[in-house]
Parts: sequence; structure tokens; C-alpha cells
Amino acid sequence: MLNGVPAGLELDDDFINAELRRRQGGYGRGGRMHIETDAVTWLSGVRLGRTMGSPLVLQVPNKDSRLDDLERTPRIHRPRPGHADLSGAIKWLTDDCRDTLERASARETAARTAGGAVARCLLRAFGIEVFGFVRGMLDVVTDVEIDAGNYEAMRERRDASDVYCPDEAASDAIRAHIRDAKVNKDTVGGLCEVHVFGCPIGLGSCMHWDDKLDSRLAAGVMGIQAFKSVEIGMGKDVAFHTGSQVHDAIEFDPARREEPCLGFTRPRNHAGGLEGGMTDGMPIVVRGAMKPISTLLQGMPSVNLTTKKSERSDYERSDVCALSAASVVMENVVGFEVAKVFLEKFGGDTMLEIEAAYRSYLELARNI
Repeated sequence: MLNGVPAGLELDDDFINAELRRRQGGYGRGGRMHIETDAVTWLSGVRLGRTMGSPLVLQVPNKDSRLDDLERTPRIHRPRPGHADLSGAIKWLTDDCRDTLERASARETAARTAGGAVARCLLRAFGIEVFGFVRGMLDVVTDVEIDAGNYEAMRERRDASDVYCPDEAASDAIRAHIRDAKVNKDTVGGLCEVHVFGCPIGLGSCMHWDDKLDSRLAAGVMGIQAFKSVEIGMGKDVAFHTGSQVHDAIEFDPARREEPCLGFTRPRNHAGGLEGGMTDGMPIVVRGAMKPISTLLQGMPSVNLTTKKSERSDYERSDVCALSAASVVMENVVGFEVAKVFLEKFGGDTMLEIEAAYRSYLELARNI
């Protein structure tokens, strides 16, 4: 259920369902993707393709949900290193990891993807576009540069790749790594990256730690299963350079005064579009590192929670690599967080009110 979606927003079902399909795709996915065919069904809040202003309830049915079938979902007594199994079993005082395993499953990201796609329908109505892709894994990292002038072409290249990377040579190398991991009964993770174009200056806040947009983006991305780090802009590399090398000089271009940046430009974007917890007019740039999938076909040393003896971990149907899918989830999570701060600044009950508030803000800001 999504609360706070204004009335009058046109929902693009084809776009939302395409994002759900992309989340299911990517080279290295496992058998479950042959079971589920995700598509959104609107249960309330939508009439004739537009939101009504009431809570938006959407459903993405799960075909594989028979938890009481012991043949299909046997008890798990040997926790998998890297997963929530052991911590959850101890937390809920049981020697069966099944309940934790099912609730911690990345299947939950179908809902986050659908909700993020709804949020992106809102952002698109105001010219704000979100673009995510796979940057690399292991020793392969593409050096493609993404900007406002090429991201649409890069999106086409990304969509032509079965690993969701807009660099053909890097895609081939990533695919080879996934293939090798499968042969070795191992798994791989990697690096995802998301860019947001067209944001006005001033989304977010510097007043409280949990109102800062970079804080909210970091929490949203770290909340995706298997993500272990988040970087914005230059990221951790800021620790290894001086201030003059890190901070982005401010310039003014009168020809861009009518754009959301109000004419304020930067020769570089080390800040990743965020300063002091707020958008600065440059594209938002976020990277997230996904660890390898925790379920290995070869298993790993573990302990049987019933006998307390050393055994190999249990195997549960899983992927060799879900990096491509993770990039889709991250793309929509970032879009969701940006839409939230957009509505906080320009919110109203209807799209007409939000459009008026947005226009008024830009006009006032231009006249400072």
C-alpha cells in the first residue's frame, strides 16, 4: 500500500510491469524466475488509469507461496553463512531457519520495485528521470560516463545486455565471471549505479539528520538484500584527496536559467548532486555494492542447530548472480526516495496543486 500519492497522477502500467520483468531477468538467475511472472494488479486507489488520492493498493501475486508443504519447503537446520538464517533462528528461539529464510527473501523487492516505479511515474511528470545499471564485478568495472545528454542512449545499450551493463566488452567479461561461478558452484555480486536527472535545487533538508536526502538514499539502498555499502558521488575517495580536489566549483550560465538548476552549474560532480543533504542542481549519483549470493551450491562450513555438530550448510533454490536484478531494485528505490522528498517540498492533494507549487518555487528562486 502506498499513501500520499496525489490524485490525478497517470500511471503507466506498461512501464511498471516492464520494471517488474527486468527485476526477474538478468544472466545468472535461478529457477524461481521460471515460476513467477510478475505484473501489478490495482486493488484500490486507481480509476481509469489515474490515481484518486486515496491509498494506492497494488498486488504482485506470488505463485510459489505454499509454506506448509514440507516437501517443497522442508525445515532448515543448517544455517547458510552470509544469510539471516542463524541470527533469525536465535532471535525467534527456534532451530528451524525456514521462517527467517522466507521473510528475509529478496522476493520482497518485487513490492519495492513496483512502488518505486509508481514514484517514478510522478517524477517523470516533472521531467525527472532515473537511470540505473550494472557498473561491474570482480576485476571488471566499466568506465562509461553517464550524463544528461547520453543516458537515453545508454539505457538502450543497457537493455540490450543480459547483465544490464551498457558496455558490451564489460558485459562479456561479467557474463564470463557468472558462468565460471556457476561451474564452480559459487556465486558473485558486484557494483550497481543510479543517476537521477532533472532535480531542482533544494530537495531534502540540512535541518535534521534523518531529513537529509543522502541519509535517506543510503538507508533505502542499504535496505536492499545483500547490499553492503553505498556511495554518493565521489564516495570513499573523498578521504584520499584535499578539499580543492573534492569540492565542485559553482558557476552560472544564464542560458540555463529556465532549467531546474536555475542556471547554476558545476564543472564536475564529485558531490553526486547532493550538498548538505539537499540537491544542488547536478545529477544525483549513487552506487551500491552487492555481496555474492549467500546460498552456494557447494555449501559452506556450518553447524546443525539441532545437534550442534559441524556440517555443510543447507542448499535452498537460489541464483548464481542477481546483480542485474539488484540494479533494477536500486533504480526504483532511489526513485522512491527522491519522489518522497519532492512531495514533501511541493506536496498537495492533487497533481494540479503540485504542478502549481513547483512552478511557483522555480519562479521565486529565479528572482532571488
